[in-house]
Amino acid sequence: MADAIYTAAATARGDGRNGEVTSSDGVIDESLAIPKAMGGPGGDKTNPEQLFAAGYSACFHSALQAVARQAKVKLPESTVAAEVSLYSQEVGFKLGVALHVSLPGMEQAQADELVAQAHQVCPYSNATRGNIEVALSASV
Repeated sequence: MADAIYTAAATARGDGRNGEVTSSDGVIDESLAIPKAMGGPGGDKTNPEQLFAAGYSACFHSALQAVARQAKVKLPESTVAAEVSLYSQEVGFKLGVALHVSLPGMEQAQADELVAQAHQVCPYSNATRGNIEVALSASV
């Protein structure tokens, strides 16, 4: 592998999905709970799918801004919402992601093109490509 630009480190401890996660720098210090939809207690605790959705949406938004800058396109007040779903399969489980990009006031064709380009450069998209289904949508 090439030299890393940045490495994040986090540790899970306790009872897995009902345990806790912390980052090496202490910024993340979260208790986890299995969502009610999965038979757990839910409540005010997060879960791995929410953490993945937060990371993917932020990363994709940065990729979108980068490709817009490169194309010399001024983005409107944009947002990226990620939905991460957990599915059962014959053996184990799998994830699916839907990314909803809002680019109000932009032409639909241009919005679709920027979202497609962002999907090619986003590290999360590159990590998941070919492994999980990622659905993209752009609304203007």
